Amino acid sequence: MYSNKFGRFLFGLCSRKADAVCGLTRSDFSWTAVCRQRTLWLQRSACVETQRSAVPCHISVRSASQTTVDPDEVRRFQSLASKWWDEQGEFAALHAMNDLRVPFIRDNLLNVHTTRHPGKPLAGLRILDVGCGGGLLTEPLGRLGANVLGIDPVEQSVGTAQLHSSYDPDLHDRVCYRACTLEELSAEEEKEGHFDAVVASEPGGSLFITTINKTNLSYALGIVVAEQLLRIVPSGTHDWEKFISPVELERLLESNGFSVQSVQGMLYSPLSGAWCWTDSTAINYALHAVKLRDDPQPDQAEESGSHPEEHTAATHS
Repeated sequence: MYSNKFGRFLFGLCSRKADAVCGLTRSDFSWTAVCRQRTLWLQRSACVETQRSAVPCHISVRSASQTTVDPDEVRRFQSLASKWWDEQGEFAALHAMNDLRVPFIRDNLLNVHTTRHPGKPLAGLRILDVGCGGGLLTEPLGRLGANVLGIDPVEQSVGTAQLHSSYDPDLHDRVCYRACTLEELSAEEEKEGHFDAVVASEPGGSLFITTINKTNLSYALGIVVAEQLLRIVPSGTHDWEKFISPVELERLLESNGFSVQSVQGMLYSPLSGAWCWTDSTAINYALHAVKLRDDPQPDQAEESGSHPEEHTAATHS
């Protein structure tokens, strides 16, 4: 599914940082309290039972020797696992990001996949949500009609995601979670099949990333201000050394067979608690890339009557 190099990069970039986002609905009660009261249930929970689910649903236990996941990050998010759906808590800014990221993913996927399904625009697509946390992105994609598999190495977060999605019957046959790493999932490619987006880097698949640029400004605002002064996110959430510039990210993606379709800057306002698009990518940005189809072998092209130049990604409109 992914090369080892790209798989390690992708997981490190998409794992539960400031780019893990947002649910569509607001809750009438404290999900933190619900999760804490049902800790035992979460620990023993397997995937929510589904009927005719298009996404295989199994829980696996990761091996520390077989993954590049940072143990310190795992411990940090274990302590926060019950708070994912507290929209006034540590992840409030991530919930607010939903207004930008979900339409960004939806619209760019619709530019690539032209089939239309009124009311469920992403119906028929399989999406992988890497570093899904408590399911803040997984659920809204499921409500848009996609079959979504959310993976995360923090079993407590996966338990929270399972519990929250179980209260919405509309998600039962479209959303599933696994406690595993991207490396483990990649090793099971034949069993799991292919995805249309990693939000799948299969031919024609889309990759969506929202992350933080590696600049002095991003350090000042993303770590000093957001973590230490305003405490918008928990202290230790960000590691500046793991930030990546759009230029570096695009270079890495292109070396792994992707074509970057769009890059858009994002800006968060602590005063309004809302996100907006901006021309500047100096702090946060969203990126959509498409996996180029592999060129067919000469004999294959001859048999099918196709030409290598036809195997290209859709251009951004």
